Amino acid sequence: MENKIFSVTPSTFEETAIDVFHYQYTRNPIYKQFVDYLGKNKPQKLTEIPFLPISFFKTHEVRCFEKEIEILFKSSGTGGNRSQHYVESLQMYKQSFEPTYRNQLGNPEDQVIIALLPNYIEQGESSLVYMVNRLIQLSNNQLSGFYLNEIDKIKETYKLAVYQGKKVIIFGVSYALLDLAALEPDLSEAIIIETGGMKGRRKELTKEELHAELKNGFNVDFIASEYGMSELLSQAYSDKNGLFTTPPWMKILIRDVNDALSYEEKGKSGGINVIDLANLYSCSFIATQDLGKIIGNSFQLLGRFDNADIRGCNLLIE
Repeated sequence: MENKIFSVTPSTFEETAIDVFHYQYTRNPIYKQFVDYLGKNKPQKLTEIPFLPISFFKTHEVRCFEKEIEILFKSSGTGGNRSQHYVESLQMYKQSFEPTYRNQLGNPEDQVIIALLPNYIEQGESSLVYMVNRLIQLSNNQLSGFYLNEIDKIKETYKLAVYQGKKVIIFGVSYALLDLAALEPDLSEAIIIETGGMKGRRKELTKEELHAELKNGFNVDFIASEYGMSELLSQAYSDKNGLFTTPPWMKILIRDVNDALSYEEKGKSGGINVIDLANLYSCSFIATQDLGKIIGNSFQLLGRFDNADIRGCNLLIE
């Protein structure tokens, strides 16, 4: 099954996804109970597969119990309880994020990777920190690393990396990037990747407002984004147009915000449902609290539901 997932093509995606559904339905007790509640255990196409509300990762152990847990990832927890992802295969995670990164951002061996992720470091058990740390190791460059509030050191590291002829990648949480951008360092040759919101440290901004401030502060043409979360083992990255591209084993569907079991056409906004086949040993079908729309073969992230459960999906399992 693992090999089938990472060799999936557009023509085999639906068949593979339905195979993964049956695999998880018979092995993941929480997902099985949810599916049985809806009475939809025989899907014939993607839109008939039930998507588990992401909030279940805060209240239940969402896993298939096929293997021992290799690592436990937790969310940043800014909304209260932290989501928990019981990962039974770290190899699946690495098989997902490494080729995705190489395909969309280049080879880490040719880069200096700077991580400005203070809150993730402080809280620990972060899937993002694990991923970025692995990319830093692959870069095999002493300039690559994690930085907290060492603004001057970041600027000096950037200059040295450019002098070495390396491509500079800066992963940063939004509020930390804003703190750095306020000093107006010229990072015009770097690719800046923002990884999330303000984590309760600053007033929330729209994606457009945030990127406008960062572009001005860093003197760059665009700001990239990473769409990932502790509940997923795959990520999508945005381009200069703000559109996200997924790896072959990840797919986005847009559901009706008023009817969680119905779907919107391309170009219309709604709730984001994620199919992440790399989540083989947990749940590959997740209804998120994000809003977006499909544009061509990419998707646009529009925001989040306002402090509310996903309408139509607030089913609780006793």
